[in-house]
Amino acid sequence: MEPVRVLVADDEAGLRQLVRLYLEKEGMIVGEAATGRQTLERLHQDKYDLLILDLMMPDGDGWTVCREVRREMDLPIIMLTARGEEMDRLLGFELGADDYVTKPFSPRELVARVKALLRRARNERARGERLQFPGLVIDIPAREVKVDGRTIGNLTPKEFDLLLFLARHPGQVMSREKILEKVWGYDFYGDLRTVDTHIKNLREKLGREHAWIATVWGVGYKFEVGS
Repeated sequence: MEPVRVLVADDEAGLRQLVRLYLEKEGMIVGEAATGRQTLERLHQDKYDLLILDLMMPDGDGWTVCREVRREMDLPIIMLTARGEEMDRLLGFELGADDYVTKPFSPRELVARVKALLRRARNERARGERLQFPGLVIDIPAREVKVDGRTIGNLTPKEFDLLLFLARHPGQVMSREKILEKVWGYDFYGDLRTVDTHIKNLREKLGREHAWIATVWGVGYKFEVGS
């Protein structure tokens, strides 16, 4: 099996080196970038399995970089920032971030989050399944979703995981807490609005004329199979 490749994008050289040290102890290959432009250049030059992205970059904020990455490729993104306000987290998720770590942080916690994201991606590829519903096909190995025969090419990894989790339990009401636990992982310290934000984005991308994801008021959401 090829080693995992992680790109660490942060303007603090000491922080990049610290994160590199901990990731390399886990057998990962680590690349570094100090600016937004370098981040995009590194991603175009080499193949990476995950991006750790600082929100505040010298030549532009991490939100802009995240938006550009999501337009071109599908890889997990962990936002890394000194800012912890709720609106910052929600905006990061709306633009495609999969997880959010606030400075100062424990390097071991960051490594655990990296491994959790990568593990879920590997498990989905290994299962080799395809889920089919009227008008909707979820190709798990390819991590591809088709609606009425049209590929939805702008789903983030977390949006795909969320749709897949709900689709694997059709008709079952899932609370926001359960969704956070199963899709983000038990160690994710997000709030319940994170789920609502991702559901909103999913509905927009799948098309509001379809109603596969239903809201169960006061409880959570469920996947409904159309006819």
